[in-house]
Amino acid sequence: MFLFDAHLDLAMNAVEWNRDLTQPLASIRAHEAHRTDRPDRGRGTVSLPEMRRAGIGLCVATQIARVEHNAYSPVAGWASPAQAWAMTQAQLAWYRAMEEAGEMVQIRDLKGLEAQIERWDSDASGSPDTPDRRPIGYILSLEGADSLVTPRHLERAWEYGLRAVGPAHYGPGRYANGTDATGGLNPSGRELLREMDRLGFILDATHLCDDAFREALELFAGPVWASHHNCRALVPHNRQLDDGMIRTLAARDAVIGTVFDAWMLVPGWVRRQTTPQSAGVTLDHAADHIDHICQVTGSTRHVGIGSDLDGAFGTEQTPQDLGSIADVPLLFDRLRARGYRESDVESIAHGNFLRFLRKAWA
Repeated sequence: MFLFDAHLDLAMNAVEWNRDLTQPLASIRAHEAHRTDRPDRGRGTVSLPEMRRAGIGLCVATQIARVEHNAYSPVAGWASPAQAWAMTQAQLAWYRAMEEAGEMVQIRDLKGLEAQIERWDSDASGSPDTPDRRPIGYILSLEGADSLVTPRHLERAWEYGLRAVGPAHYGPGRYANGTDATGGLNPSGRELLREMDRLGFILDATHLCDDAFREALELFAGPVWASHHNCRALVPHNRQLDDGMIRTLAARDAVIGTVFDAWMLVPGWVRRQTTPQSAGVTLDHAADHIDHICQVTGSTRHVGIGSDLDGAFGTEQTPQDLGSIADVPLLFDRLRARGYRESDVESIAHGNFLRFLRKAWA
């Protein structure tokens, strides 16, 4: 089945984690098995060949570089906006290199979207012995706006293909407050949203703290999605969406991408202590979050996949029955077993996000 993944930090993994994502997953793991600088070394789940095996013909791929706001920040960042901007440009250069190699293709508009869908419909390999060489389509998104030196940098970013922006990441941000912080948008954040509206950006509500979420959705008139979010009713944490937020997003015809980060799937996760095995985390827990969104909104229209796989974690923090991004389609078997119709499964796999983009880019 064709699969749309609404959140992957591909360039971060390539540029900062030094992973050659064109290689088989086993080779990437072997290359870094001796390294101990990050907990996920040797445990990655994403490569371009594995994405093709999953059927991921389209994804939302990020630029990400936050700015440190104090010396004790739990999330690493850069010392200045200029440095953060430079890192996003290095990440952009990697995407360009993947395009030149025929590994990926940037999707900027409706024409490109339809061409990519047609490419994957018509170029499917007929033999299991023939390697899948189709380019993976990517829509460029900025996770956290700290790296935008000024709101006017958005126009430059639009020209190089950026199409979605999440104003915040973790903690306080230069434009908005994010996960584990409180408070709404600052004046620069309100200017940022006006500029996003003017240019035609998608607002990614992911990581906005509750105050900033409410203010952003009041101010921003354009299309909104939540690229990688789960449900606060199942895992109580401010990183998750409460039922009121889910209903607010549904009222805007938004789509919410379900995340496979284990601490967002089950309550009580303790980082560096809990394991997928000790907590019994499986893809059924991801199905629980999908089902909850469907129950709250009354349909399957507002949920998709935003896996966030290899988003600074690996198999030490994924469902125990997911060893690779190629295993994501196993989730759809869980949904079928719960009585979801095939048309609903297809909507969750790709249809909802494709409908959203066709409307946003019409």
